[in-house]
Order: sequence, then structure tokens, then C-alpha cells
Amino acid sequence: MQKVSIKRNDQVYVLAGKDRGKTGKVLRVYKEKTRAIVEGLNFIQKHTRANPQRNIKGGILPKEASIHLSNLMVVCKRCNKRSRIGYSSMQDGRKVRICKNCDELLDE
Repeated sequence: MQKVSIKRNDQVYVLAGKDRGKTGKVLRVYKEKTRAIVEGLNFIQKHTRANPQRNIKGGILPKEASIHLSNLMVVCKRCNKRSRIGYSSMQDGRKVRICKNCDELLDE
């Protein structure tokens, strides 16, 4: 399994694909597949069958599909630029992510 530097609730910028240049918030990260679902980006058409017992309508519904992590870049909150992610150790022993542009902490 590959090391994953993008986490849930990160603001990310899309580098490649049909939504290139757009930004969005990460809803879910799949580490084993190295993919993430980003809010409002990479919509596909999901064909669903109606199920009255579960109150599901049938038809063609838009749904967010996953994007490979290599096509995403984290947007720093402080400098508001997309940046690579570095790692640093805190004095209490925690390992935290930092922005390579401005050395701001990305983790709270």
C-alpha cells in the first residue's frame, strides 16, 4: 500500500482529467485503491432501479466518482496556493503535514 498524504476534509486542486483546474473538499479517501472522492467533482451517471420499500426513485442519477490521488494537490489554507506536502515532527512527538510553500501546518 502506498503512502497517502491527502486526508478527509482537505481542500484539493485537480491536476488532470475532465475537472482539471477545479477545487473541492475531499469527502472520502480509499488508501488501498489510492483514490479519493471530491465534493462536486468528477460526476458520473448512475443508473438505479426503483425500490419503493427503501423509498428509492429509479432513473439516471448524477454521482461523484473517485479520482486518483496522483491527480490531486492540497491547497494550503494560509497561502491559498496548491502545494506539495512535507512532514515535520512536533516537540510532543507528533508527525504533522506542512505546506512546502509557506511552512504552515496543514494538520490541527
